[in-house]
Amino acid sequence: MTSVLRHHRLRTSFGAGALSVALLSGGTSGALAASPSPSTMASITVKADKTEVKAGDKVTFTGRTKGLKVGSPLVLQHEKSGKWIPLRATAKVKKGNSYALIAKLNTKGAEHLRIAGVSGSEKVYSPTVAVKVK
Repeated sequence: MTSVLRHHRLRTSFGAGALSVALLSGGTSGALAASPSPSTMASITVKADKTEVKAGDKVTFTGRTKGLKVGSPLVLQHEKSGKWIPLRATAKVKKGNSYALIAKLNTKGAEHLRIAGVSGSEKVYSPTVAVKVK
């Protein structure tokens, strides 16, 4: 009886392995293979204390991180002509996985901003926040 159960478990795990290989080699292989496992996925949240400021005013960005080590550097980026450009506003992940970053915004118009960090070899970005600069 024990050998029958072992054989059944072996067949079941082999079938699951074959299914995994089939999924990875199919049309969705890029999406599945490129996705990190949920336990290793890092993230950053962000909130701006103001959504509208005058040029030259300071805005404080706060949030929390997941999967980034305490002391990891963070940088504020803004979108310009479809590219993300780092600004001279940096912070480090604090104990408790929080951060606060203060930036002076000088470019008039709608600024699209995000926080960038690195977890191992993975680049991590917060969602985008918009701040209108008058």
